[in-house]
Amino acid sequence: MLIAGPTASGKSALALAVAEELDGVIINADSMQIYSDLRIITARPSAADEARLPHRLYGHVDAAMNYSVGRYLGDARDALVRAERYGKLPVFVGGTGLYFKALTRGLSQVPPIPMEIRKAVRERLAAEGPQALHAELARRDAAAAERLKPGDRQRVARALEVVLATGRPLADWHHEQVPPLIEPERAVKLFVAPERTELYRRIDTRFEAMLAAGALSEVSRLAERRLDPLLPIMKAHGVPWLVRHLSGRLTLAQAAARAKLDVRHYAKRQHTWFRHQLADWTPVSPENARDQILRAVVR
Repeated sequence: MLIAGPTASGKSALALAVAEELDGVIINADSMQIYSDLRIITARPSAADEARLPHRLYGHVDAAMNYSVGRYLGDARDALVRAERYGKLPVFVGGTGLYFKALTRGLSQVPPIPMEIRKAVRERLAAEGPQALHAELARRDAAAAERLKPGDRQRVARALEVVLATGRPLADWHHEQVPPLIEPERAVKLFVAPERTELYRRIDTRFEAMLAAGALSEVSRLAERRLDPLLPIMKAHGVPWLVRHLSGRLTLAQAAARAKLDVRHYAKRQHTWFRHQLADWTPVSPENARDQILRAVVR
């Protein structure tokens, strides 16, 4: 069972209710909730929720790791095997479209990038900017450079890392596919889609609740580690703005307002991504999602 949706759509509570009713195990499909350092600001399930039934792949990775989709697939495979061994229904839930796409459609087999190459490229990115890296990428992998915008920092750096590490352009690796873990035609695949005004209200309310629950202290502890700002965890929603507040560059109200706006924009992109990339998923309102899942499973 696969349950996706934009941030703050209520999908985690839905997954918990369904898994309890169907004797399931919840498996995380959110790229930020895998990190151990941030429970509050990433809206990871609470300790009380985790005690109600098994949860897998939550908070099991240190913030200093650049966790990949390939690593996620390996961990998800282990979680699936474990669920099958104990006779539990696997319920994947999250908002990271690339995780769901890899689960149901497979993944290109790009080998791990050596740390020294990754570090060198990231240092150049910080010092020279993405345009300089894009120019080098155009010399080494013209097809990738043509496809990517010069200002796309992450993707340009990634494509250059691959060609420097392997001597082969990124497109070559896309033809070497890791098979999917889940047969999409046999899975229940739902995208929880609240009405937009209601979703934005939920986003704002949840961020205020995060602040009240200690999100600022959580981010402060993360900032004290002085990790590479390009690591995924440092771009978790709210983190960059709260770090600016902690350094005295923004008031808390300003940081919160900008964080909420970022989350709204991200939720809109999640809708668009799923609509184009995983068009066979069924959109459903939060109010009808539980009944629709139970009908599909019983059938």
